[in-house]
Amino acid sequence: MKDDGTSEPDLATEPRLLGVLEELRAREPIFHRPELGTTRAELEAQTGADFWEVGASGRRYGRAFVLATVEDRWSCPHDDPWETSEFHCRELGESTYALTYTLRQRERVTRRLTIWRKVDGAWKILFHQGTVVAG
Repeated sequence: MKDDGTSEPDLATEPRLLGVLEELRAREPIFHRPELGTTRAELEAQTGADFWEVGASGRRYGRAFVLATVEDRWSCPHDDPWETSEFHCRELGESTYALTYTLRQRERVTRRLTIWRKVDGAWKILFHQGTVVAG
C-alpha cells in the first residue's frame, strides 16, 4: 500500500484529558526519571503487580526482569540523554489511559506506549511498549 500522507492518525488529545496528559507526560519516559525513584521499592510502587512490557526488539519482559534491569542501571552513574515529543493521551476506561509519544535517545528514535491507571491517587504502569522507528 502506498503512503499518500494520510496514513498518520489524528493524535489530538481531548481537551478534558489535558490535565491527565500533563501528569503522565511528567512521568515519561518511564524508568528514566530519577526524581520518581531509582530503588527497587520505588520502582515497584510505580508498576502494577502484573506489569509487563514489549521491548523494541519485540521480546516480552515480565515485571521482575524489568525492575531488576532498571535497578541495575540506576546502581551506576550513567549518561542518559533523551528528549520526548508528540504526546497523546487517550482514555481507555475508568482511571485508565494510554499515553503515546516519541522518544529520541541520541540517534535512536522509538515510539512509546504506556498504559497507566490511577489507583488510590497514585499512578501505576500496567503495560509498556517501545518500537524503533524505521529509518
